[in-house]
Amino acid sequence: MAYIKFEKIIKNFGDTKVLKGIDLEIEQGELVTLLGPSGCGKSTLLRCLAGLEEVTSGKIYLDGTDITDMAPRARGIGMVFQQYSLFPNMSVEENIAFGLKQKKVPREEQMTKVNRMLEIVGLDKQRKHYPAELSGGQQQRAALARALVTEPKVLLLDEPLSAIDAKLRKSLQLEIRKIQRELGITAVFVTHDQDEAMVMSDRVHLMNEGRIEQSDDPETMYARPVSHFAASFIGNYNLLTDKQFLAMTGIGISAGEAAIRPEVIHITEKEQLRDDAYYCFSGVLTGSVPHGNITRYEFDCAAIPVHVDCLANEPKHYTMGAEYGLRVKKEDCRML
Repeated sequence: MAYIKFEKIIKNFGDTKVLKGIDLEIEQGELVTLLGPSGCGKSTLLRCLAGLEEVTSGKIYLDGTDITDMAPRARGIGMVFQQYSLFPNMSVEENIAFGLKQKKVPREEQMTKVNRMLEIVGLDKQRKHYPAELSGGQQQRAALARALVTEPKVLLLDEPLSAIDAKLRKSLQLEIRKIQRELGITAVFVTHDQDEAMVMSDRVHLMNEGRIEQSDDPETMYARPVSHFAASFIGNYNLLTDKQFLAMTGIGISAGEAAIRPEVIHITEKEQLRDDAYYCFSGVLTGSVPHGNITRYEFDCAAIPVHVDCLANEPKHYTMGAEYGLRVKKEDCRML
């Protein structure tokens, strides 16, 4: 049986339907991500699990127990928000110990647990510092330690890194993942950032307009989107209607749409296009933009813009306005 189970969860705010019958299962020890655009319902679903929002209908189970109507404090769930919500008049050590004091844990046991958390999150040297003396990353690690020290059954993270600069954010993604694995805790992470979801998750649940659009491991989610929305939200797919695909390749498809990742398209000479294993077409190079370690080229293929990604250190030079052959393995085209 799944460790966490959402069963036909509906949540309305007045006449607005935010969650539209969510069925979702999460296994113990997983870090799963609820991914999707603003307003898709991901944070609302998280708050329903925490008990901060009442469901309109449906059931939520944790480790086999129906917690749908259980008080938040009784659920054994820890939560980290985008805003760190540390007590400004308490040191790091005191902030982390707060939950243990509320539970009346003996002083000696408190210090043992706090010391372990300080070591895990790398804040031992800042234990006597106050929140105002910490960087954003240090404050977030202190908030994480405060949520973990009470040994919750589940850790919920609601876009905890969105207010942190890009470089530190990447570092904290890895730190949170490492801590989650080390402790073996079940964690549910909410983000609108697809890259963050891919880096951190055992499994990704992509949400769209109050429903689960697709649930898969990150690799499958990226390589095999099941819908137009999934392909447009994950990665940078070239999305072609059946008519565009026919105009570009001369081949008809039974699917309504074809999705092709930019990195699987190969630039070649026009005379090398014939190959039964590939869809072959041609295009005029109209632009190029550097993206870190890749260069994104744009081609005009029968008046259809197509993006192609190549490693930036490739020795080949392509001429703007010239026509090139393009081909992609048939197995790399996702028919939607």
